[in-house]
Amino acid sequence: MSTSADFPLFPLDLVVLPGEAVPLHIFEERYKTMIDECRDRDSEFGVVWLSEDGLRDVGCACRIDEVLEVLDDGRLNLLTHGTRPLRVVERQSHLPYPAGIVEFLGDVKEVINGELLLDTQAVYAELVHKATDKRADPDQLIAMSAYDMAATVDFGLEAKQTLLDLRSENARLQLVIRLFRAALKRLDFVDRAQARAKSNGKVRFG
Repeated sequence: MSTSADFPLFPLDLVVLPGEAVPLHIFEERYKTMIDECRDRDSEFGVVWLSEDGLRDVGCACRIDEVLEVLDDGRLNLLTHGTRPLRVVERQSHLPYPAGIVEFLGDVKEVINGELLLDTQAVYAELVHKATDKRADPDQLIAMSAYDMAATVDFGLEAKQTLLDLRSENARLQLVIRLFRAALKRLDFVDRAQARAKSNGKVRFG
């Protein structure tokens, strides 16, 4: 695992996954400075979840894709994306913004369970269709990892953090397929509830 010192950190009530597109609004002076330096150096910064239990150790490095807007008072609207998971080894306080020594996290060596991958992609495609009425592109779908699929679904922060903590793709696939199936059940429940509401509480047959 590679490490980096003086790595900019952005504690937020947010969990970012590798590959996830994340818009950010920057308004504090220290984070304006941090973003300016990242832009100048074309470098990453880390988003780490500041939960009710405190700052989590594992976060995600992010890269700036585009500055969408610079307001008169210096506030920024950015489009960023997650790149790779990291662990904060030690926090540092000598810079004008939060920083730390981080290690970038890789996965364990394993053979990917092809059947599990295909099953997960199929359930994900079903969820996309049910939620959006759109069909997932087959060529894009076949190349999608657990991170890629999960990055497009609005899960709770705890579930996303658990996914980010896992160092096994097979384990991530097992988690996301459970999450996708649970989301499908919720959508089915909503559909049934709406159908009942439209029929004044009576189920229509035919």
